[in-house]
Amino acid sequence: MMDVTSTISIIIPVYNEAEGIGDFLREVNQRVSHQDASTWNAEWIIVDGGSQDNSIEEIEKTGFKAVVSPKKGRAAQMNYGASLAKGNILYFLHADTIPPFHFIPQILKAIRDGVGSGCFRLAFDEPHPIMNMYAWFTKFDVLPFRFGDQSLFVTKEVWEKTGIFKEDHVVMEDNEYIKRLRKRGDFRILNDQVVTSARKYRENGFIRLQFIFSMIYVMYYAGASQQTLVDFYKIMIKDNRL
Repeated sequence: MMDVTSTISIIIPVYNEAEGIGDFLREVNQRVSHQDASTWNAEWIIVDGGSQDNSIEEIEKTGFKAVVSPKKGRAAQMNYGASLAKGNILYFLHADTIPPFHFIPQILKAIRDGVGSGCFRLAFDEPHPIMNMYAWFTKFDVLPFRFGDQSLFVTKEVWEKTGIFKEDHVVMEDNEYIKRLRKRGDFRILNDQVVTSARKYRENGFIRLQFIFSMIYVMYYAGASQQTLVDFYKIMIKDNRL
């Protein structure tokens, strides 16, 4: 059971997100501001990984401040954000994913029901049949459909017991961490949906990119090294944010 007043720490890792980070923060902040905050407080922790564009300047234009992680990499940035967090709930959110309206009360209700961690279902900002089909599968509680773009909430207590994200993981760090959380038996998929960008799919092809992601998943659990996975990723996918 959470205290009457809970603090949720919204942790957002950023790397070369100048193009869209301003609109993203304004949209998420609007959703936070329009929720009944009588039983909670929100803390924002935006963690930059050493962006080579003007991400930090764009963040500051919105009125927010970014901290710079000592280490680059989404896992290290999220861990650093968690180490700074004052909240009793951690909420990890990608910088291209918009949470649903009233997402904080939904998280709080789940935690008050005894849930220690969880995520939302997924939707894309692209009405493509392949995207709709993939999003539909995220309602099932199976590991191959659990990734960080669905966002992730975890109580501080469960975080401390589970450990941190593996910082030697450049890819699959989110799936590996969720695998550990699910072993506890109190992980829940909330019915509402986050909306994430389909930019990579538009740039790389809808079917092609989903096949590549599936290959990375299979290669990872078959024992491929992070270097092998990163090399494969960089060869196959157009993306300057890895």
